[in-house]
Amino acid sequence: MAPEAAAGPAPATPSPRQFVSGQLKLLPWAVLIGVGSSAVLLGISKLEELVHHLLWQHLPDWLDISPDSGGWIIAVLTAIGLAVGLVVRYAPGHGGPDPATEGLVAPPMTPLMLPGLLLATVLALGGGVSLGPENPITAANIALAWWFGSRVLKNKDVELWVALGAAGTIGAMFGTPVAAALIFSETLTRRAGVSLWDQLLAPLAAGAAGSLTTTLIAAPSLSVTVPPYRGFELVDLVSGTVIVLVATGLGIAGAYAFPALHKWFQSLRNPVLALTAGGLLLGVLGAIGGEITLFKGLDQMRELVAGLDGFSNAKLLLYAVVKLAALILAATCGFRGGRIFPSAFVGVALGCLAHGLVPGIPLGLAIGAGVLGMVLAVTRQGWLSLFLGVVIVGDLSLLPVLCVLVVPGWLLCVGRPPMLITRPAAPLPPTRALPATD
Repeated sequence: MAPEAAAGPAPATPSPRQFVSGQLKLLPWAVLIGVGSSAVLLGISKLEELVHHLLWQHLPDWLDISPDSGGWIIAVLTAIGLAVGLVVRYAPGHGGPDPATEGLVAPPMTPLMLPGLLLATVLALGGGVSLGPENPITAANIALAWWFGSRVLKNKDVELWVALGAAGTIGAMFGTPVAAALIFSETLTRRAGVSLWDQLLAPLAAGAAGSLTTTLIAAPSLSVTVPPYRGFELVDLVSGTVIVLVATGLGIAGAYAFPALHKWFQSLRNPVLALTAGGLLLGVLGAIGGEITLFKGLDQMRELVAGLDGFSNAKLLLYAVVKLAALILAATCGFRGGRIFPSAFVGVALGCLAHGLVPGIPLGLAIGAGVLGMVLAVTRQGWLSLFLGVVIVGDLSLLPVLCVLVVPGWLLCVGRPPMLITRPAAPLPPTRALPATD
């Protein structure tokens, strides 16, 4: 917990036993936050589905237009860009901070920003923009957890409520609290004299509650269907390393383009203009790549693997390049959304391409290595990249191989820019200011 004023020789920080006791007292609230985080995720997902069905099924049927025609894709994404631009321009709080500057776990924003942020997210994801729900949903749940903890429970430990809100969302989104624990093992600030496991007690409870709630209601799945891994052979380290390095290198190339494209959209100064232009360009990319390159990518990567025999190697390369370009474009022009799920689609497409070029490479290994390399380049989070590489393939026997393959990918990333706009440290504006801890 936050340090208290010391009197005489008394310690300025709680002892490990006191810290753990405080964590145990928080467990009921952590469970409540996990359940609430899942409810927000499921609610936004349902609204996103309604927008999706309206724009990509009902309207085309009424107008007797093919939803995968280039003209319809361009028209819908341009209209979505305009709509999101109006939300960002006129909603209170302008739909939250610039998404290109935000990672998965960020400081809490004021609840005033949430309606605009969530509306912009629903429109973008339902409209086919190549971003995922992870960043805005996590930001919303962190803001709600912070508001609840600081206003209702009068506990102003910012890091605690950020951890609980993020863990509940990550558990709900990835179907397991393990994903939250892995992410926090890289990002959580260690407390003196307190083990990492002790610090993760309450966040794990939030993540477990979020995961179980989502599983009971929606039974989500991140995995694709691939043949079982035949077992390790030494050549797998060679082929896997090549795939990881290619995927990581492509992601790093995208990261180098990221700030230049962001700067260009920022030069337009008006979010309505920037997002409408971004929507138009996304529509053109969607017309080139087809409907499979739209949306967050989870359903589309299953479609890709299930129909793999019907795709040529040239098509697979096209899908990977178009999806990566769409991800970068969407994130830099101002659409609200995350970069993890679309980057996983790119990794799956690259893995399928590698298997198509060299059929002797096991498909599961190729996809796992492709996802590992691409997510690593985009997020710079090694544990999350390993987790997604294994979970998407759904084969734990690949874990030892991927643990080796992460090394060359990580070495390639060292010293390279992340797919994130970093700004010089400066005081946060009033709407983002963090209250002092007690």
